[in-house]
Amino acid sequence: MNQKLIFLDIDGTLTQPGSNIPPESALTAIHTAQALGHKVFLCTGRNLAMLSPLLKYGFDGVIGSAGGYITYGDQILYSCPMTDKQFQHVMAVFKENGVFRTVECADGSYTDIEFRDFLEKQNTTGANSELIRWRKQLEESLNILPMQEYQGQPVYKIVFMSPSMEAMEVPIRELSNEFNVCIQDPDQYGIVNGELINRQFDKGRGVQRVCEALGVDIKDTIGFGDSMNDLEMIETVGCGVVMENGSPVLKKKADYICPAVTEDGIYRAFEKLGLLNA
Repeated sequence: MNQKLIFLDIDGTLTQPGSNIPPESALTAIHTAQALGHKVFLCTGRNLAMLSPLLKYGFDGVIGSAGGYITYGDQILYSCPMTDKQFQHVMAVFKENGVFRTVECADGSYTDIEFRDFLEKQNTTGANSELIRWRKQLEESLNILPMQEYQGQPVYKIVFMSPSMEAMEVPIRELSNEFNVCIQDPDQYGIVNGELINRQFDKGRGVQRVCEALGVDIKDTIGFGDSMNDLEMIETVGCGVVMENGSPVLKKKADYICPAVTEDGIYRAFEKLGLLNA
């Protein structure tokens, strides 16, 4: 088998939402595949600070901040924060329309104080992995600080929570020219959560940039995801794998649907795709 580049989303794919501990079966699959010459990258909406607890497991590189920050080993392959003008405009538009904001920098995240209270009142039963992840991370203080402590560091992405789709009408109209407003299953719990991602990058283009840097054909790539912020990755890679616990919309785009993260899905998919065989 040709060397493959394997790209793994984290929350709801490699780990249960909000967790930093992959199943042992997933780690066995990853390390076996690496020993056979394949390279495994994290490909996530998380910023570097949020994903850093996973780096000890020996990944070959990272596509972080939904494609805005890419590393291979110790090399930084790509870095594209918002301009100050973009950042100020986005923050003002969201605030004026009652949308809560969490800004993500490489070294940490900063959230509106009201965001925590808002989440505490929501129903998080079900499969909305992004909502569950944010609630758990806030409760566990995983590098998410009050907005007042933000000191002007470069911002790669903004996560938003809105009380309704109606409140998102103006932000979508005002921001869609420069940003992809990626909404996760709108109104599934009576709220809207999602990510604002610069149109200069996404997870799919992150995969392409890694391929160009390493001289690997895109057909030799495999991507694993579960939510709509994985869409561009799933559409770009040679083989797109979606978790059984994933978004019904994303599953329609999959080349293969593997068992859920709680059912050793990564290991079983690696096995099926021949990544564990010499």
